[in-house]
Amino acid sequence: MLANFLTVGQQVVILYLLIAVGFVCGKTKFFSEDAIGGLTDFVLYVVTPCVMIKAFQRPFEAALAGAFFQVAAFAAAVTVFAYVLARLTLHDTDKRRERVYRFSVLFSNCAFMGLPLEEALLGSRGVFFGAASLAVFQLLTWSMGLAVMRGERGGLSLKKLFLNPGILGVAAGLLLFFTSFSLPEVVNAPVNALAALNTPIPMVIIGYHLSRAKLAPVLRDGRTWLAAAERLIVVPLAALALGLLCGMDGTALLAAMVALCPPTAAICTMFAARCQQDTALSVSLVSLSTLLSIFTMPLLIVLTQSLL
Repeated sequence: MLANFLTVGQQVVILYLLIAVGFVCGKTKFFSEDAIGGLTDFVLYVVTPCVMIKAFQRPFEAALAGAFFQVAAFAAAVTVFAYVLARLTLHDTDKRRERVYRFSVLFSNCAFMGLPLEEALLGSRGVFFGAASLAVFQLLTWSMGLAVMRGERGGLSLKKLFLNPGILGVAAGLLLFFTSFSLPEVVNAPVNALAALNTPIPMVIIGYHLSRAKLAPVLRDGRTWLAAAERLIVVPLAALALGLLCGMDGTALLAAMVALCPPTAAICTMFAARCQQDTALSVSLVSLSTLLSIFTMPLLIVLTQSLL
């Protein structure tokens, strides 16, 4: 168990060293808000689809396809559980804050932090299963997540739901997988090169946001700690119990857990700003959960490995 903990811990430390680079760049004003916004869009609209295409570009296997959809169903079920948990436990007289608290529990940073760790621990097979969690993340953030942040059920854009870059990347990747088609090298090489940027650039972005966050006010709010505990501990543990009870494939379950263990997704801040909710609170929640996850992620991943 100690060897597993050290392996996971080493990978997490590597991610946080990259975060430290972004933190220093933020403190020294090396990056502007506009520059970080451009980098974020670049990752979402270019890098993430390339990661999906790279992950799915492999010969078709019926068993692998079954496990993929198993992970997708698992991720959806866990998100529904998190939604119910957040509605029952997180309340605030200020609805703008309440919505941010609840959203922060629902979605992990499965793309920026989950995929790099899945690749480090499980290789291309881990990224393939991680892509299933990311596909569910893309669908539910633009449906359930948007409704939670707005505080109502209307206003869902089917165009944005199905034509966002994450879903388009998954659709292209699945097409390649089910047809066993391989891209020509002249196309595949730049796709792989862009996919490789999924680790360093997102970590720098997270570090920048950490450098701008004001944590002191939220640290005195018990709901902040409750939301962080639910995101980092309660939801992953409930998911682990569900996966074990359902007898999920070991590699698929481990990849799914790696996707669930990261801190609150950075899109929480983007949605808060877009829906005119408490943006400052969202930044603080993302930042606090990111700091705490350096301890919780290795423990939960090693626990999963041990039980498997």
